[in-house]
Amino acid sequence: MRYRKLGRTGLAVSEICLGTMTFGGDGIWKVIGALEQEACTQLVKAAFDRGVTFIDTADVYSNGVSERALGQAIKGLPRDELVIATKVFGRMGAYESNPTPEQKRRYANSNLWGLSRKHVFDAIDASLERLDLDYVDLYQVHSFDPATPLEETLEALDEVVKSGRARYIGLCNYAAWQIAKALGVSERHGLARYESLQMYYSIAGRDLEREVVPLAKDQDLAILPWSPLAGGFLSGKFTRNGSAEGARRAAFDFPPIDKEKAYDIIDVMKELGDARGVSVAQIALSWLLHQKHVTSVIIGARTEAQLSDNLAAVTVELSSDDLKRLDDVSRLRPEYPGWMLERQGGDRLSGLS
Repeated sequence: MRYRKLGRTGLAVSEICLGTMTFGGDGIWKVIGALEQEACTQLVKAAFDRGVTFIDTADVYSNGVSERALGQAIKGLPRDELVIATKVFGRMGAYESNPTPEQKRRYANSNLWGLSRKHVFDAIDASLERLDLDYVDLYQVHSFDPATPLEETLEALDEVVKSGRARYIGLCNYAAWQIAKALGVSERHGLARYESLQMYYSIAGRDLEREVVPLAKDQDLAILPWSPLAGGFLSGKFTRNGSAEGARRAAFDFPPIDKEKAYDIIDVMKELGDARGVSVAQIALSWLLHQKHVTSVIIGARTEAQLSDNLAAVTVELSSDDLKRLDDVSRLRPEYPGWMLERQGGDRLSGLS
């Protein structure tokens, strides 16, 4: 396992991060995973023993059950060696059918979710209680909140950092302009700034490269890809001839991808994997690890066998020819203004030191 700096900070994180969306399985999260405490603890210990020190969760995962399970799973592990991340934004206790009057009332209360000062303060305290920790290392906003001014959110997060309840802050699922605006607000007001971007990124979903990756490079922001196997589509279980029954993607078709293009990518990955005696999933993860703008790849697992297979991706080396083949088959279709910028500015730096 290698370790990389989290953006411009001095914090080091393992290049593989263990995601905990499979912990708990409450409500709508059952389709993703329903691991009980003993299995959660075993996965966390197995990952730590392989060098994984970065673990990610969220308050909404199984309505807080994931945070509680993670808090119990890290008992006995050295807290100062761990980097624990959680998130704030979503509704807790969302219901699916036959809601009780109390569920209806709470679901309709706008103060119980979002990124208002009130909710940020309430949520960090609730997360720390569930995790049974004094602080988290990385506190991330799970989404952009169009109902709350960025200044209010960032001022609240700055106070969370100053109070010692979080060491750093990050974001998830923002557009490039929203990230740039947030960085500007933090700089103007002297507030803690977002240091990491947890975003969907896979070899079958490279949209991030259009605007967010260039921004991240320019501003020295860490990129933490979620769903690196495209919701299991790149696990090797899915082919043009059919999909694996019982696979998560078969029941929960997310995130959206161009499946025909993804099959073309899988064909190349399978050829490269077969030549090395490794899985398609390992090639997909290795491709991400070979992208210099990626800091840590977030993986999820239901079993120790899945975890072991994913972790083995750190040992898979891809040659420049391999990377070119993968890049060619997965390349984004040019969009404006990208193709015009490339046309007009492509030669601008030639001949300049």
